[in-house]
Amino acid sequence: MKILVVEDTKDLNKAVCTALSLEAYAVDSAFDGEEALSCMKEESYDCVVMDIMMPRLDGLGVLKIMRENHNTTPVLLLTAKSEIEDRVEGLDAGADDYLPKPFSFQELTARIRALTRRAESSWNDISYGDIRLDGSTLAMSKESTVRLSSLEFSLMRTLISHEEALSEEYLLRHVFADEKTYENTVLLYVSYLKKKLNAIRSDVLIEESADGWKISYEGDLS
Repeated sequence: MKILVVEDTKDLNKAVCTALSLEAYAVDSAFDGEEALSCMKEESYDCVVMDIMMPRLDGLGVLKIMRENHNTTPVLLLTAKSEIEDRVEGLDAGADDYLPKPFSFQELTARIRALTRRAESSWNDISYGDIRLDGSTLAMSKESTVRLSSLEFSLMRTLISHEEALSEEYLLRHVFADEKTYENTVLLYVSYLKKKLNAIRSDVLIEESADGWKISYEGDLS
C-alpha cells in the first residue's frame, strides 16, 4: 500500500514518513502542492496525507484539482486549523477525513487504515427516495449530482440501511471506525450531508432525535 505525505515542515514530513514506513507502508513525500500534483501524475496512491497551509499551492487547491480530474484517492488533511468552519472548508474541497495538529501517530495510522479499508471495499449502487448513490464515483444524484467523500458515502449508506435511529456511538464505531474522534464528528458529517441533499433538491431528510439520527423520505415518487 502506497501513501503520499504532503507537508512543508521538513521535520514533521520526515517524522510522518518514518512512522508510516514502520507500519509497512510504502511512502513518498512532497513539500508543496505543485510537487504533490507532480507525484500523483507519476504514481498511483492508496491515500494522500496532506497539510493545508503550504507554499506554491495549498492543500485545498490540490484537492480541487484532484476532484476536478476525477481522482478519488482518499485524502486525510493534517492541519493546525481545527475550527468547525475550517473542517467544513476542507470537506467541501473533497477531503475524506480531517486530523487537527497536534496529533498522535497512533491516531494517524488508525485513520489511514479506516480510509483505505473503505476505499478497498466494493461500494454498491443504492437508491432511496428520490436519490441514487453511485458506488463507482461516490456521487449522489437527483436533479443534479454532488460528490461524496468516502465517509459521507458510508454514513449515507448506513443510514439508508437502517429503519431505526442510529446513535452517535453506533455511527462512530461502524462508519468512522474510531470512537476517539474529534468533537461533534457525526454532527458535522450529518450537517454536511444535509447541505448536499439540499443542493440537489432532494426530499430525503436526516432527522435527529434523542436516540440518534434517522433517514426518511416525504416526497412523491410517482
